[in-house]
Amino acid sequence: MKKMTANIDGACKGNPGPAGIGVVIYDETGAIVYETGKPIGEATNNIAEYEALIHALEKAVELKCEVLYVNTDSELLARQINGFYKVKDENLRNLFLKAKGLMHNFNDIRVRHIDRENNKYADNLADQALWPQNAEKDSK
Repeated sequence: MKKMTANIDGACKGNPGPAGIGVVIYDETGAIVYETGKPIGEATNNIAEYEALIHALEKAVELKCEVLYVNTDSELLARQINGFYKVKDENLRNLFLKAKGLMHNFNDIRVRHIDRENNKYADNLADQALWPQNAEKDSK
């Protein structure tokens, strides 16, 4: 069974403002199999967090992942996805539903909140994507 871990982050300058996402996907050995930092246009920070999750889910499906552990430093996203908080914002609700739909592609999936300190790589990718001179960066 193909297991992977994804660390995700969203960032924006202003809220709303120019936004970017950072996604890093690791295989079972801890090797990076995919990473990206890309701008997503104008968005709120919460929308950027959801966009990062959706991007990670879509990429994990492409990579034929069966078990996915997602780490995020967004407590709101983790609590909403896990059913502890309701999604009241209509813009977030559409992204939430898209993410939940993608989650059905996995035999097992977990989304957990981690400290920002433990999410620095994805955070850096999201921050770098905020600068207009940075073109979309995709690897592997």
